[in-house]
Amino acid sequence: MTVPHAHFNLSDPAFVADPYPVLAQARGTAPIVWHEGLGLWVTTTHAAANDVLRDRRLGRIFRPRTTSDDDRWTVFDWLHADSILDSEPPKHTRLRRLVAGAFNRGHIERLRPRVEEIAGDLLTGLEARLDAEGSVDVIEGYAEPLPVLVICELLGAPTSDWKRLRDWSQAIVRMYEVAPSPEAQRQAQQACDEFASYVEALAAERVEHPGDDLLTALVEERDGGDRLSRRELVATVVLLLNAGHEASVNGFGNGLASLLADPAQLEVVLDSLDDDDAVARLVEEMLRHDSPLHLFERTATTDVQVHGVTVHEGQKVAALLGAANRDPAVFAEPDRFDAAREPNPHLAFGAGIHFCLGAPLARMELQISVRALLRRSGPVRVVEARRRPTFVLRGYERLVVQRLGGS
Repeated sequence: MTVPHAHFNLSDPAFVADPYPVLAQARGTAPIVWHEGLGLWVTTTHAAANDVLRDRRLGRIFRPRTTSDDDRWTVFDWLHADSILDSEPPKHTRLRRLVAGAFNRGHIERLRPRVEEIAGDLLTGLEARLDAEGSVDVIEGYAEPLPVLVICELLGAPTSDWKRLRDWSQAIVRMYEVAPSPEAQRQAQQACDEFASYVEALAAERVEHPGDDLLTALVEERDGGDRLSRRELVATVVLLLNAGHEASVNGFGNGLASLLADPAQLEVVLDSLDDDDAVARLVEEMLRHDSPLHLFERTATTDVQVHGVTVHEGQKVAALLGAANRDPAVFAEPDRFDAAREPNPHLAFGAGIHFCLGAPLARMELQISVRALLRRSGPVRVVEARRRPTFVLRGYERLVVQRLGGS
């Protein structure tokens, strides 16, 4: 049998700028194709990605990225090995039960008024930074600080620390790209060391002085005689920031750029900002149309037949979420941004047991932040857009918008 192959280059600037035509071409080849450069299978359709994410024979099998000479794991390695994201049952079941128990105490929804307040304060600061043409970068001044400030509120961490937390997160997630440079790996290891020490100190403080925050709930959460270990607690907090920050920043920037590319859609959205359901649909389309996460790996624990190919034990298969979310078999006119699209069964937050635990928080942040921006600014247009040079985590480094008619 001829093995279907994909030949796109994930580091090609043209592909990073707009991968969707190439992914559509790959979709026409087969639902799952072999990517020689990555050395793994990749999905091209919604059905294949969904099946890969849900098949329990395809697991998150963590392998250390780097170890020291005496073979002890680095902080980067144990932060991932002890996280929900890189665990499988029974460990994953136990961790998710404990963390979900803390989440379910209402910490997320109770934050809503504070998230609205943070968004308003950031927008006031953004208006003060408008240039003579009424332009400002909404990534640096709005999208980046908002989710980190929200995490600070959620954990009870000092909001003055948000820049340190953001910098640690950005350094760590560079390791998720296909071929991080030696310098990126060094910076990620340093960020993991510093971030882990920070969380451990904060958790120790909560033991002595409990508060009404998620970190206290994580420290105290028990299920019978079970509780999170020290490393599991730290890994949970680090994952919460890294995943939550990247999903919110990239989801906001990508989605806003998609919306502003269609003035007719923008006009409809501006007329429906008081409709909670309309804003919710808008955010789901922002997440679908240009997804913040494009690649999620799984490893076969036995030989698995998936959509016409055999993924052998030990081989990896990656769900290409951006390709899945543009599949014409599921989404009518998939390349068109439709703010009222319904239903919208996108896979931006994954599927199966590893479905993003922080999805409700990310959705709330996006709904509040995009509504607040458009209410305050009115019609705007993009005057400068600079992509991050990455594919796995897809987003903008800079997105400058201008009020129509200037300041």
